[in-house]
Amino acid sequence: MSDYTKYTKQEMQAYAIAKSIKPDMIVTIGTGLPLIGGTLAKRVIQPSCHLIVESGLMDCAPVEVPRSVGDCRFMAHCAVQWPNVRFVGFETNMYLHGFDNAIAFIGGAEIDPYGNVNSTSIGDYNHPKTRFTGSGGANGIATYQNTVLMMQHQKRRFTEHIDYVTSPGWVTGPGTRAAAGLPEDRGPQMVVTDLGIMKFDEQTKRMYLAYYYPYTTPEEIQENTGFEIDLSRAEKMEGPDPEIIRIIREEIDPGQVFIKVPKESK
Repeated sequence: MSDYTKYTKQEMQAYAIAKSIKPDMIVTIGTGLPLIGGTLAKRVIQPSCHLIVESGLMDCAPVEVPRSVGDCRFMAHCAVQWPNVRFVGFETNMYLHGFDNAIAFIGGAEIDPYGNVNSTSIGDYNHPKTRFTGSGGANGIATYQNTVLMMQHQKRRFTEHIDYVTSPGWVTGPGTRAAAGLPEDRGPQMVVTDLGIMKFDEQTKRMYLAYYYPYTTPEEIQENTGFEIDLSRAEKMEGPDPEIIRIIREEIDPGQVFIKVPKESK
């Protein structure tokens, strides 16, 4: 029998994702931990939220976490099945009509202090050390929607200067999104990692530590960040209760598709 009083870093991250979702919020989610977090929010924490995915499925309520955004388990429990082009039009209309109660989750390989994300390549673009999958829909989402950024918290990922800007954040500070021709009233709202939650200062638009988890400290987070980060506003976030962990393991992701549970936690 599983020990639900113990949880993994990934389970804490999924819980933090779910807690970031507000009442009646329209949430654009992709594969991986955002699927776990979004499903957990819809199931338990914020049932009034509306999950949408880029394959065109709207207001989803999956019984068990799908393996991808085109999984039939998504299709069986959603309000509308649109073609992808209708999904893109819907998101564009949300921006054009000033709809603010929406968020989208995106990830990447690198991030800088202003929330610019690289998911394209490490090193010189034409002769990269590593080539990644690229933007997909992330650039358009980061341009027109408020975002929550998903990262693993490592110094090599949190760097002062990223090698390529795939998805724009607050660029280089106040006013620079507008100067780049981007909507200045949209941008990254927080970064959810396996160590804590970072937000962005209203005035400087630079990242600061908002919450650290029960198993971390602000000092550990600074050690794993490749630039100076303000720790003065950091608060401890409480971990999930055992029932949340039970739901993740037994109902949402029983096959451990996205979250692997160590044997000692079972």
